[in-house]
Amino acid sequence: MSFLRSLYNVSRFLRPASNLSPFCPATFAGQKRGYAAEAKPVSSTAASTGRVVAVIGAVVDVQFDDNLPPILNALEVKGRTPRLILEIAQHLGENTVRTIAMDGTEGLVRGQQCVDTGGPICIPVGPETLGRIMNVIGEPIDERGPIKTKMMSGIHQDAPNFIDMSTEQEILETGIKVVDLLAPYVKGGKIGLFGGAGVGKTVLIMELINNIARAHGGYSVFAGVGERTREGNDLYHEMITTGVIDLKGNISKVSLVVRTKEMNPQVRALGSP
Repeated sequence: MSFLRSLYNVSRFLRPASNLSPFCPATFAGQKRGYAAEAKPVSSTAASTGRVVAVIGAVVDVQFDDNLPPILNALEVKGRTPRLILEIAQHLGENTVRTIAMDGTEGLVRGQQCVDTGGPICIPVGPETLGRIMNVIGEPIDERGPIKTKMMSGIHQDAPNFIDMSTEQEILETGIKVVDLLAPYVKGGKIGLFGGAGVGKTVLIMELINNIARAHGGYSVFAGVGERTREGNDLYHEMITTGVIDLKGNISKVSLVVRTKEMNPQVRALGSP
């Protein structure tokens, strides 16, 4: 299969933005990360600045003089248009981090400065994202202007506590009779749809989005991972035609996160739930 399609509820990702900076480092404030290599906390008054020391395809090594950022923090390359975000994947020694570029590294040279954003990659969330298409770093790619939202959320979140999880199994009524009868979906679980081209996977997905909105009052996120550009464009216009996306009003039922197949595997993985 050329892509993976998944739906999940976005309500658990919403959090107020009153205490969040544009890079939302406060998302992880006070939370202790359980990684093998942990750095000292970075002061909120001054962002750490490093410099590129090696570029190997999508892998970029960045050196810091002090305040080594923790793993999964996002770095932004200075003076580059469009923005280039690097995600820290590994610590190399005491002052060097290995990062994965979220876009092409053409033109990136040794010595360029990178700024630690103080937190993980953050994307806009909330009702303003409905009907919009974003990439993995939260930038709109549907040519409809910026997403004016009051809430931001990190793409890396802690799992819920075991005590907060429900042990009851409840069937999710999809409204599709053959699914509810022969292969019912369990709330909170994961479902995979496997099939060749043109067998109706997209039709089922859009029907689920509609039914979840009408019967359960919920919203959905469509993640197109490894999607062909042509397929993504066709799907977007099909959602507009069927009313899943409303360009003129505010009754859209879905947000889309798309990473096309020419992107590196790490970027495509970040775009999946």
